[in-house]
Formats: sequence, structure tokens, C-alpha cells
Amino acid sequence: MAEDLKTEIKGMILQVKDLPTLPAVLDEVTKLVESPDSSGEDIAKAIARDQVLSAKVLKMVNSPIYGFPGRIGSIQHALVLLGFNVIRGIIISTSVFDYMTATMKGLWEHSLGCATACGALARQLKLKDPEEYSVGGLLHDLGKVVAAVQLPDILKDIETMVKEKDILYLEAEKQVMGFGHDRINAWLAGHWRLPPNIKEGMAKHHNPESADLYPQMAAVIHVGDFLVRVFEYGSSGDDQLPTLSKKALSVLKVTMADLEATMDFLSEQFMEISDLDLS
Repeated sequence: MAEDLKTEIKGMILQVKDLPTLPAVLDEVTKLVESPDSSGEDIAKAIARDQVLSAKVLKMVNSPIYGFPGRIGSIQHALVLLGFNVIRGIIISTSVFDYMTATMKGLWEHSLGCATACGALARQLKLKDPEEYSVGGLLHDLGKVVAAVQLPDILKDIETMVKEKDILYLEAEKQVMGFGHDRINAWLAGHWRLPPNIKEGMAKHHNPESADLYPQMAAVIHVGDFLVRVFEYGSSGDDQLPTLSKKALSVLKVTMADLEATMDFLSEQFMEISDLDLS
């Protein structure tokens, strides 16, 4: 019975006609990326044709989150510096921005904060492609948004349970639906063909111990989510501070002193991103 319910809810969540609309250009660009005959210029031109989207992407890539504030002047330059995986993640996040701000107050700020924390941590630890960790942080709560859009009645039940029982949003999701937004993240990442490292980070950030292929990605997003909650920057749907996984700290070889240094840096960064509005 429980599995039948999960299958039914999965079908409802992935009904393409009702999903937050991703720009048509994303399909076109994905095909170009997969074609050996395409150049970066071809991909940049395809994105640039959607002027509103281009403006949003450039606003995001020039924010302090990605470490190139105010220095990226074109989509082609963004692709060269950040790579297509990062740009695709940004396109998805900007596409759900309106839904996110309308359905869950504070979630956009929380997501930006998590992206900032993940990027800062990845750079501090000298991990390869820190911008991909930022995108993982940016998308880590995407499942909450899509569930809220597709299943508004369930959203009300979850929010009521969070308030009445004073529990984590994830725990309320599991009690109401039988699974959490981390499971929805895995479905969405597969559906939208996100790269496997970002998919695993989105799906395993609450349980980094279970990340088999990309444990660093899951660990960074787990710690980034924890740090942004410590600062109470934005809202992830509850007021609780989840337990910080010792395994995540071990995977990253990070100490509490390291985290304190990251937090000193983040307090300034959060001030800088507080006015990043894509509307």
C-alpha cells in the first residue's frame, strides 16, 4: 500500500504539464551540449536568444555566490568560466524562482544562502569545480517547491504538522507522504537530466552517510544547509537545527575550527547577496 502511494505521488509530481515550466531553450541547449559538433558559441547564442533568461543568469553568475562578482559580461564568458552543468542548474533555479517565492516564504533566501555556504566551503577545502557545489546548494530544496506546486493540499498538512509537533520539515514530509523532498529531488534530477554528482548531492544531503558515488558533494550540501540554518538566513520551512553529520565532517576532513572560519566569511557574504532579486 505504501509503495502504491509513493508511485501515485511520484506520478503526480512528475506530471510534466504541471511542473514549473522550464524554458524551451533548456532542451535545445541540452541537445547542443550532447552533440560533438556544437561549440560553446552555439550554446551561448541559444541561451542568449531568451533575453529575460539571459539577464537572470548573468545576474546570478555575477553575484558573490560563484566567486566572480561583477566580472562576467556575457553568457559565453559564463559558460567558459563555470561550465554547462552550473549554467543549467542556474537556469532551473531561476525558472522556479516565482514558484518558490510564492509558495514558501524565505525558501529562495535559504537556497541562496546554502549555495553561498557550499561554494565557500568547497573553495576553502580546495575542491575541484566549487561552482558545482554552489549549484547543488542552490537546488537542494527544489523538491519542496515542486511538491508545493503539484500537491498544495499536502503542503498545508506538512506545514500544520511542523507547527503542531515542532519537528523538522523533512520529518513532517515523511509522516504525511511516506518520504521527503530528498526523494523528490532524485526524481526531478533524473527527469531534468542533471549531472550525477549534483543529483546525488540533492538526493543525499540529509543523509550524507548513504552517498556512494559523490560523498563530497552530499557532505558539502549537508554542511552548507546546516550553516545557513545556524545563521537563520531565509527559511527552509521549519525552525529546527538538524544534527550535523560526523560522517560529513570526516569525509571533508573539516574541523569545527574550519567551520568557524567559514562562518566568519559567510557573515559578510550573506549581507552581499541579500539584495539578489530575480523578479
